[in-house]
Amino acid sequence: MKKHIKNNVYWVGKNHWDLRHFHGSEYSTDKGSSYNSYLIKEEKIVLIDTVYRPFSSEFVQNLAEEVDLNQIDYIVANHGEPDHSGALPELMKLIPNTPIYCTENGIKSLKGHYHEDWNFVPVKTGDRISIGNGKELVFIQAAMIHWPDSMFCFLTGDHILFSNDAFGQHYCSELLFNDLVDQGELWSETYKYYANIVQPFSHLVARKLEEIKQMDITIDCICTSHGIVWRDHSMQIVNKYAEFADAYQENQITIIYDTMYGGTQTIAENIVKGISEADPLVNVKLFSASSTEISDLMLEIFKSKAIMVGSPTVHNGVLYTIAGLMEFISGMKYRNKKAAAFGCYGWHDVSTKAIENGLKEAGFEIVMPPISANWKPDENVVGNSVEYGKQFARLLK
Repeated sequence: MKKHIKNNVYWVGKNHWDLRHFHGSEYSTDKGSSYNSYLIKEEKIVLIDTVYRPFSSEFVQNLAEEVDLNQIDYIVANHGEPDHSGALPELMKLIPNTPIYCTENGIKSLKGHYHEDWNFVPVKTGDRISIGNGKELVFIQAAMIHWPDSMFCFLTGDHILFSNDAFGQHYCSELLFNDLVDQGELWSETYKYYANIVQPFSHLVARKLEEIKQMDITIDCICTSHGIVWRDHSMQIVNKYAEFADAYQENQITIIYDTMYGGTQTIAENIVKGISEADPLVNVKLFSASSTEISDLMLEIFKSKAIMVGSPTVHNGVLYTIAGLMEFISGMKYRNKKAAAFGCYGWHDVSTKAIENGLKEAGFEIVMPPISANWKPDENVVGNSVEYGKQFARLLK
């Protein structure tokens, strides 16, 4: 079912209500998601992106009810990832000669995914096509936001930015627009999306936002590839991205641990106690890595000014949940965040050193030596853990 966006622009995508994980199983999508495709009906008819491949047949059938497929003049592929381009193979069987506008890297991506040599038209920033009625589509390369092939396109006249993976959320709603949906859900999923998808490319986000600013275009509406359409005060999300990209942090400390027999958990809980006693206003949060989705942990780390990570020593290393966490954050390119490590050990104190090294490699500043306990924490360790938390909090004030 199409939904009207503005003038001759329509949403023709797919809402995926029961989606619960994305990017394999790394990203939990408790609110589902959407695959947003847009149809422009001016003198020229333009399709911008498609949907995820499992919904190809449904998409093509619905699209054919809205427009004679042979009348589609241009297809724009802002990004080649299959959740955006998945219906292209089925669609192109019916209209094989329709030109597909994308970046040079977009051609590589689409050929790599589908092994088809369609009628590709490579574009770069500043290229444009006329679609009639005095309107043009202007292409804007957006490499690494969040893939090398990514781009935006801007519809003049209507002042609509089709932003692909930027400014989106994994959030499903039939209400579609930012002014109609639950604001708490919207912003929670917006933060989570940036923290997991866009954070590693924050320096490029800042640069791209400045480039768009220099283009001196007025943006009245932002049509994302996932989640809602920003039509009410649409620049609020652009301003929020500028804030996100500038080493974002809140007054929050996040403690993440895993434990075998409860020892590392005991240290973690008493560190939290110490932090809260030393700084009652700081938002300190405690998470078990084995019972919390990794994408939710990424959100909390993103919001934090400092983190602590703990694990017992096992197999001359750390528990696999903590090893996975360290691997995930290694590519996030955080800036201006503090950290420390903690844990328990039996014969050799290996885990805290491994965690500390991982935190350093991920860009965190280590502000205190690790705290560790041999075997099960006793009363002295409990007291030291509380004091450790106090010292950590004071260092951050």
